[in-house]
Amino acid sequence: MKTKHLFLLVFLQTIFSINAQELALVRDNDLFGYINTSGEYVIKPQFQKASSFSGKYAAVLQGDKWGLIDTSGEWVLQPEYDKVKDFNSGFVLVLKNDQWNYIDASGEILKTPVHEKYYDFDGGVAFYRSNKKYGLLGTDGKLILEPTYDVIKPFSNGYARVRNGDNWGMINKKGDVFIPLEYLEIGDYNSKGVGARKGDSFGVITNNEFNIISGADKIWDFTDDSDLTYARSNKKVGFVNNKGEWIIQPTFKKVRAFKNGLAPITNDKLWGYINEKGEKVIDFIYRDAETFSESGLAPVKEKKLWGFIDKSGKTVIAAEYVITAGGLSIFSKNSIKGFHNGLARVKKGKEWGFLDTNGNPLGGKWYQNVELFVNTAL
Repeated sequence: MKTKHLFLLVFLQTIFSINAQELALVRDNDLFGYINTSGEYVIKPQFQKASSFSGKYAAVLQGDKWGLIDTSGEWVLQPEYDKVKDFNSGFVLVLKNDQWNYIDASGEILKTPVHEKYYDFDGGVAFYRSNKKYGLLGTDGKLILEPTYDVIKPFSNGYARVRNGDNWGMINKKGDVFIPLEYLEIGDYNSKGVGARKGDSFGVITNNEFNIISGADKIWDFTDDSDLTYARSNKKVGFVNNKGEWIIQPTFKKVRAFKNGLAPITNDKLWGYINEKGEKVIDFIYRDAETFSESGLAPVKEKKLWGFIDKSGKTVIAAEYVITAGGLSIFSKNSIKGFHNGLARVKKGKEWGFLDTNGNPLGGKWYQNVELFVNTAL
């Protein structure tokens, strides 16, 4: 019996490993292909244009038409479309003969009441517009929510900000009101709290209560990495909890979020790091600094280039690189700069690649461009 259980466990781990494959879009010799986290080509460069994988499929251009491929490089949708967007929730938006449609991986069209602008599915829902109002569409092609709001922002952690007139609130994916529309500003949802403004007061919504932050004139979103977020008062920034209490007084010119117990801050031209008690841990000696990753390394800028330090402030990778968020995450509040899952997207000279935590380029190779790794099982 134990042998059978062990075999089943190994089998499931193997299946998970296969399904959890991460791939990154790379450009080499003016053609696009995909590598895995070992730096090996899974799909050799062969496409004129391509997008990162969205789950298990990616849009690529062959000739002057777009199609959809799987992780083995096989065609799922033949290249016969003028545009192909990201595959999500079982569907992808395609443009053919001046008509947008939602189609599944077999090419079957999803019938919907959409007649105006089309929006991508994300997490099982898509926006729907009619007569300048927005509602929600389900993957069955039916309306989850009739066009109700002037604005619906993208869902974050299962909730979306909505506005009618000047008032903001929040709904869930069923279209139910989660936070009433009674705020002049509201941040993205986090289980620890939601930053908002009511009248002239800024505060945190927690358990349906609005906790005012004394003297605050701006607040940023909470993250999953700390019980504190940052807020501003009289042009200085500090940190507050979800009760709206100042835990670290607003004395800094700029700050970034806490992660791994440390936050980058600057008082003038140089950056350093403090802990959640407000104590200086790493000296103010850097031109710029980003948050620590789960690997325990943070990007820091010396003169014009970036390197990486550990939590003691020791330089682990010399400042020889350019870093950006890259990929589809570049416009996201959760954009990745530095290490993620043990690899960092960097530029050296005119070429791009990935560094491991020892500072070695992945696969010993550099490319014209690389995008962030994507988990193809999602």
